[in-house]
Amino acid sequence: MTVPDGRRAVEAVWRIESARIVGALARYTGDFALAEDLAQEALAEALVSWPRDGVPRNPSGWLLTVGRRRAIDTYRRRSALDERYAALAHQLGEGGATSGGPPSGTTGPGAGDDVLWDPDRVDEDVLALMFVACHPVLSREASVALTLRVVGGLSSDEVARAFLVPTATVQARITRAKKTLAAASVPFGVPPADERRERLGSVLGVLYVIFTEGSTATSGDEWLRPDLAHEAVRLARVLAGLVPDEHETHALVALLELTAARFPARTTTDGDPVLLADQDRRRWDRSAIRRGRAALARAATVGTTGRTGLGPYGLQAAIAECHAVAPSVEGTDWDRIVLLYEALGRIAPSPVVELNRAVAVAMAHGPGAGLRIVDELVATDRLPGFHLVPSVRAELLGRLGRRDEARAEYALAVRLCPTVRERALLERKAAELGA
Repeated sequence: MTVPDGRRAVEAVWRIESARIVGALARYTGDFALAEDLAQEALAEALVSWPRDGVPRNPSGWLLTVGRRRAIDTYRRRSALDERYAALAHQLGEGGATSGGPPSGTTGPGAGDDVLWDPDRVDEDVLALMFVACHPVLSREASVALTLRVVGGLSSDEVARAFLVPTATVQARITRAKKTLAAASVPFGVPPADERRERLGSVLGVLYVIFTEGSTATSGDEWLRPDLAHEAVRLARVLAGLVPDEHETHALVALLELTAARFPARTTTDGDPVLLADQDRRRWDRSAIRRGRAALARAATVGTTGRTGLGPYGLQAAIAECHAVAPSVEGTDWDRIVLLYEALGRIAPSPVVELNRAVAVAMAHGPGAGLRIVDELVATDRLPGFHLVPSVRAELLGRLGRRDEARAEYALAVRLCPTVRERALLERKAAELGA
């Protein structure tokens, strides 16, 4: 086997199995930070061994065994160090010592691989890993980095490239996150039922942030980062399989699938943005649309006891479904979309929801009606510095024939826009308006 072939095999196995391996090691050691370090050491050893010796028959078992042996070595070093400390303390007349972890040969490390890779516990381990990586004691940035690293199996370099930050920044976030979890004594495990629903919201929120950054980048030269978005879709599917009785997990899958279905038509071959009105709907991913609609139907039926309808992700998915099934922009059920945005604004109010509602109102009832909503957002300064406010306002002013005002709004949007591709799109729209 060549070195590149071996590295590709390691990367493929790691991407698929890393969450299970880290989760099993975390359950085994009771130490999330140590488990992640052990798994990374096993990965490093595989990158050397597999290209030289070939891929083992049970690759994930090989990684897990190496991780277990490294855990044994760690506990032995700690035990030996504690013994040396105890001897020194005795010499100084200060008395005994504390235990340094379970001694090998009894319980704990060394008990065998079956202790780690329990088929009945694998899914629970992955779910626990998600809850720990998205624990409320962590910042959103730290949770995103930790989720992509330990659950998604991405390297620090890959996470850094996805969010256009230095690798050192990602590594620092991950290190701080692990120290924070240790300082807060966060246990490894699925939280009890009374905490699970609240904590689940953090997990869903992190996956949504990852997808959003992939579907509409907030910085850099690219407008769309499909690899990052599709990683969020994959993790959302995993989560829905782990907690099938939670309707919002299926709703998030539906929202991400239906949104990602439009990716093939959202950019030109050169990577320039293509707006919804100009997209070739024949290029939309019909398989993703079917999966999204099926997930939305499931969200509407599971866990119905005690709730009155779809939650925030479900309502957004219903809006995405309206777009997915419409033959054209003109043939879209804009009245239904307005109603869905109104419902979303009641259960999850935000100025971004209001801005999106303004666009839907403009399509359903004319640009003047939508402009009044946008002007209210401007008057109350609820989205300061957000480039889409002047961008939407420019579009509506242009449709009303107020071209000078529209050009001024486009100029403001260009100044505020953080991405190169979208700035170029706004400049083209302003130029077309001037012509």
